[in-house]
Amino acid sequence: MASISSLISPPGLPNPAKLSLTLQSKLFLQILQPTTNPFANLPQNLLLNSRPKKVRLFAVAEEQTSVVSSPSSEAARRLYIGNIPRTVNNDELTKIVEEHGAVEKAEVMYDKYSGRSRRFAFVTMKTVEDANAAIEKLNGTEIGQREIKVNITEKPLPQVDLSLLQDEDSQFVDSPHKVYVGNLAKTITTDTLKKFFSEKGKVLSAKVSRVPGTSKSGGFGFVTFSSEEEVEAAISAFNNSLLEGQQVRVNKA
Repeated sequence: MASISSLISPPGLPNPAKLSLTLQSKLFLQILQPTTNPFANLPQNLLLNSRPKKVRLFAVAEEQTSVVSSPSSEAARRLYIGNIPRTVNNDELTKIVEEHGAVEKAEVMYDKYSGRSRRFAFVTMKTVEDANAAIEKLNGTEIGQREIKVNITEKPLPQVDLSLLQDEDSQFVDSPHKVYVGNLAKTITTDTLKKFFSEKGKVLSAKVSRVPGTSKSGGFGFVTFSSEEEVEAAISAFNNSLLEGQQVRVNKA
């Protein structure tokens, strides 16, 4: 006797229930896997904004790199001005330099203990051209009867271990009994300065100041003593004396 299913669905023909399920499955798969691009008609600005954020971060990184390597970066516009009078402040220095170019910022360096000017400053110009013009016009000229030095600040030298210089500074023993030593030769080290002053008395500590971030001597230094009498004796003995071929200036710091 024939089954009910064989009567409903003769042999050789697909089962209606199975056929319905098959058609539904194919339709469902077509919905999940569209044959056309669903974003084809979207505005281009929406498509651009939907890109991964890492692409935008990469673009920012490229911009930053180009700014650092640009000749108009701050390092190429920053001047070192040395041997200025102690009385010159930021505003006065700005007025002097801006006669030869636009000044962005001027900063006189002060001793953190005494509060007195360290007789050098940094001036950032608006452009590289302004910086070069200021060097040409001001280097070797006088401010308050003092011949000033003007040049571009140097970048850190990779072959020099700057940590050694920082250790040297950290070992400096400060004291209210201190002398300033100016017009030092570029070859003078802290040890040389200490030995020179030790010839006439007992030195507490000494250091040669350097252009920040470099191994370059700033052309001056400090020597500390234990008493005011030792300070007076050092000034009397060493002011205008020769140290490695240069006449040094020694006065109270």
